[in-house]
Amino acid sequence: MEKSIESIWKEGFLDSNAMVAPKLNNLYNQKSIHIIDKFKRMFKINLIALVVFSFIILIVSFFSKIPVMGILMFILFNVIVIVNKRLFKGLNTIDKNVSSYEYLKAFDTWMKDQIAVNYKMSKYIYPYIFIALVSGFWFSNPFRETLNRLFGNYQPYMVFDTPVFWAIGMLLMVILLAIFGGRIYKWDLNIVYGHILKKLDELIADMEDLRA
Repeated sequence: MEKSIESIWKEGFLDSNAMVAPKLNNLYNQKSIHIIDKFKRMFKINLIALVVFSFIILIVSFFSKIPVMGILMFILFNVIVIVNKRLFKGLNTIDKNVSSYEYLKAFDTWMKDQIAVNYKMSKYIYPYIFIALVSGFWFSNPFRETLNRLFGNYQPYMVFDTPVFWAIGMLLMVILLAIFGGRIYKWDLNIVYGHILKKLDELIADMEDLRA
């Protein structure tokens, strides 16, 4: 009885002496290389974009007379880049002299570790961004002049020169961003790398099915 396509592929993947094994293994090698190379390119581009954007926002903030925000954002973006560049070095330590399946599994482990680190950082990053934005405008003279025109002679109860209801609102926003920071990061991650992560999971699942 003739073999099904599935059984031929399975045999080829498992039996190195089978005629289709080299072709099948080469196919998975090419797919593995394509996914990882694509991720590396995107990862490097995103890090470069963060550095460029940090300088742009720093320069623009001085022209817009909100330098505090620009300086704080500049520091944040470059800290993120430094942390992720160090994480990226770990990707280059993965042994390439192994099967495509083992290499993909090692890459998947590295990816999950990298995501875990950024997930934890996000609980501080998003509150920091909010504080940087608020601080930038609060220490801006034009912003304070606008507040004076709005309030006139009315002086609300103040805490550290800040209206108390504003202070409470900002505190609540910081707490919410700290709680949901990880989820926001996962949302950003899916937008940028979601397609690659999905392809990675599908490829590993296919290879594990053939190995079963």
